[in-house]
Amino acid sequence: MTVPYLPFAKPAIDEATIAGVVEVLRNGWLTGGPKVRQFEEKLSDYFGGRPVRTFNSGTGTMEIALRIAGIGAGDEVVTTPISWVATANVILTVGATPVFVDIDLATRNIDLGLIEAAITPRTRAIMPVFLAGLPMDMDKLYAIAKRHQLRVIEDAAQAFGSSWKRNPLGSFGDLVSFSFQANKNITTGEGGCLVLNTAEEAFLAEQYRLQGVIRSGFDGMEVNVLGGKFNMSDIAAAIGIGQLAQLEALNRTRLALARHYFSVFGEHFEAQYDVRLPPANFTDSNWHMFQIVLPETIRRTDFIAAMKEREIGVGVHYPPIHLFALYRRLGFREGMFPVAERIGRQIVTLPLFSTMTEQDIDRVVDAVKSILDDKMRLK
Repeated sequence: MTVPYLPFAKPAIDEATIAGVVEVLRNGWLTGGPKVRQFEEKLSDYFGGRPVRTFNSGTGTMEIALRIAGIGAGDEVVTTPISWVATANVILTVGATPVFVDIDLATRNIDLGLIEAAITPRTRAIMPVFLAGLPMDMDKLYAIAKRHQLRVIEDAAQAFGSSWKRNPLGSFGDLVSFSFQANKNITTGEGGCLVLNTAEEAFLAEQYRLQGVIRSGFDGMEVNVLGGKFNMSDIAAAIGIGQLAQLEALNRTRLALARHYFSVFGEHFEAQYDVRLPPANFTDSNWHMFQIVLPETIRRTDFIAAMKEREIGVGVHYPPIHLFALYRRLGFREGMFPVAERIGRQIVTLPLFSTMTEQDIDRVVDAVKSILDDKMRLK
């Protein structure tokens, strides 16, 4: 019997959201306008009244955050080698240098115990990443930043709806960047938002996102900073408004599905198969992804191929950034960050999205165990 294909991620768009997009298409104001302002107001409410500006990508939000922080040529930014490559690319884009720090084996986030050894007189900021939506010890992170007088630019691309001590990420801290790309917990198709500290930073963000333009009166226009084309459309904002209204329900479903994963894998799975499950954090994480780390004895590409044969999608998040050719040319090489390299070689993302069922989880886990059993018998 043919089984339906199960992707590793799939957005949940309800009819009310579709109707909101249709309304925008009919009224003819497609670029940034009233829906963008409405979305930003709702996001600001969610983040406790902090100023928020939206953009056409999470990558754009990080680049603009760096520019707002005044980071450029000659500066260094401490970050993790396990992330989507955009995290480091934006540092290069503004002329600064990424300084990678190895990750923690359990959380897969940057190892806070190693950060201070990487700080130099040129360090201007720390850019942590919350892999799969799992935050780190935010108190410790900000204590390090305060001790060394550094900005913190949180790459919270995957962490919308995650929290720390019951406070949503973004409702506190410094500059916080979120992504609304299609596989995120809530989406605008493509897009992102930046949570800022002051009205002055928000005004500067507006300039950077649209060619540096400042408008006044009916026809006044001035440009005093070099901006780009990063503005969100009203079409995307309409999707975001609909998605934000569903956030609590969508994340509650993800949490329940993650719990079911652990239940079906069972308490002896890791020891039996030499596989690492994610941290079982049901308090802070938004469960953006459910990732396992395969044993070194199994080739990841063979595992993915076997899952594909069973019509199950698997993602790779992420290869180590420092081993890409671009970064090798900057002097990075194998062996510099051994934990990140171990995780980057063998991590796989299993399906997890809000319209999945517990039967889907059962199917994924059965497939994982079957493939691992087959591979172990062939050793």
